[in-house]
Amino acid sequence: MKELLIVWHSMTGGSRALAKAAAQGAEDEGAVKVSCVSAEQANPLDMLGAHGYLFVFPENLAAISGVMKAFFDRCYYPCLGRIEGRPYAMIICAGSDGSNAARQAERIATGWRLRKIAEPLIICTHAQTETAIMASKTIGEEGLEQARQTGAHLAAGMALGIF
Repeated sequence: MKELLIVWHSMTGGSRALAKAAAQGAEDEGAVKVSCVSAEQANPLDMLGAHGYLFVFPENLAAISGVMKAFFDRCYYPCLGRIEGRPYAMIICAGSDGSNAARQAERIATGWRLRKIAEPLIICTHAQTETAIMASKTIGEEGLEQARQTGAHLAAGMALGIF
């Protein structure tokens, strides 16, 4: 059975909720094993053991969150040359637009020669003040449904051998 690895980081709960929704969507497909691992805990063996990836993280200061970047740093070289062609997607919980964080993650995935199967899903919370940025995030049903669909799409494509 193929394995989908969801690596996530969240400081205020938004990305965690999106990762959980994506995992639910993937699990509902029933044809792949889903592993949901925090970026603090994920390691190269997790990456090497999976057949596809979903990266879920917040935009921090118009960039990949530091914890997610540390995950990529920790896994980049041990996985380089060993995971080419595997599918990936990403979900970003952004306060403004998330596009720079998406570009950064895409460059890393390109270095790994991963196969992008969808444009980044960016869920914008519009948090623009210190209080709003640091507050716990509640993601609306529309955003959670989009995350579920992303997880389901990735899982179904993996199960069918499309990617």
